[in-house]
Amino acid sequence: MDKRRDARVRERLNDRQALLRFGLLLALAAMLALAGCGGGNTPNAANDAPPPANETTEPADTEPVDPPAVDPPQFVAPLTGLPQDEEPKQRPIAVMVNNFAAARPQSGLPNADVVWEVLAEGGITRLVAVFQSTPSTSPIGPIRSNRPYLIRIGEAYRAVLAHAGASTDAYDLLQHHGKPYLDEISNAGAYFYRESFRKAPHNLYSNLEKLRAGAAKKGYDETVDIPAYSWSEAGATAGGTDASEVELHFLLKDYVVSYTYDPAAKLYARFINGKPHTDLESKAQLTAANLVVLGAKHRTYDDYGRLEIDLESGGPAVLIQLGKAVDCAWVRGADGVIRLMKDGQELPFVPGHTFYHIVPLTPTFESHLKLGAAGSATSQQP
Repeated sequence: MDKRRDARVRERLNDRQALLRFGLLLALAAMLALAGCGGGNTPNAANDAPPPANETTEPADTEPVDPPAVDPPQFVAPLTGLPQDEEPKQRPIAVMVNNFAAARPQSGLPNADVVWEVLAEGGITRLVAVFQSTPSTSPIGPIRSNRPYLIRIGEAYRAVLAHAGASTDAYDLLQHHGKPYLDEISNAGAYFYRESFRKAPHNLYSNLEKLRAGAAKKGYDETVDIPAYSWSEAGATAGGTDASEVELHFLLKDYVVSYTYDPAAKLYARFINGKPHTDLESKAQLTAANLVVLGAKHRTYDDYGRLEIDLESGGPAVLIQLGKAVDCAWVRGADGVIRLMKDGQELPFVPGHTFYHIVPLTPTFESHLKLGAAGSATSQQP
């Protein structure tokens, strides 16, 4: 009996061990199946291989980022068309600047929004430098006397006129016709000063800080409605003649103004008698984005050689910008502003500084101006 009982016990133990071995085999098979499908953590050489060199990987939810928006300038300077942070109401100052050889190089001209070059007595030119957008307090000068036609230029910008002395006719206009002016001789000497490194009369200077203080002391309006001009980055000279080199003759044969165009900067560099016309303080050569040449009637009316220049009747003109020149006409509108017209439309300026030049109509307007390609024989070289 005992032997039969022991045999049955051993049989049941063997059956249990067989069941355990079978369960272990099933579990191991399941694990191997999961690993073969890539669902486990077992390393898989195929899955871990880097992507081909010509493929990129990025998260599926990545979106391109736009560059930050740049707001356009809210204001532009009225006399240059360049961006300006504040509304352009500050009143312009028009300074009569000496252009005699002993007065060069002058100070402050690079800060002028607009410069006019006009004949004075003896065939020498005088400059009217109009300042509006600059905050500079650098010296301006040397400063010289006023003339009726110089007054007419400055007042077109609603400017306060700054000068030292004037012709009899100019004083009559200034003192009896309500013109806003600061004269070193007659009414505003405290706002000018003389330098020792030059001899009189080529040593009188001021700056915008002093001149604006003088204008405030006189009670002149500090802000005015400044005339609006048309501006275009593309300019108005498409199809114009080549004007990479510009040469101007006013009256004297030994006084020649020329410009050379720099296409990279889109600016004209100024020369006098073939030498760079520079600024005294910065030593930088004077440049402009726009050149204007106007033809006007000139008449000498006294033995001293004083001139009358007709800036009312209009006449021929040339606008030079971006290496090209276009023939046009100048007119003075009812608002007193000189504008350039062609085919009934006002021509736009390229944003930047503008130099105007008024030449006589004799013997012809064209005789005072030569235009050419870079390196041409008609142009002055530095």
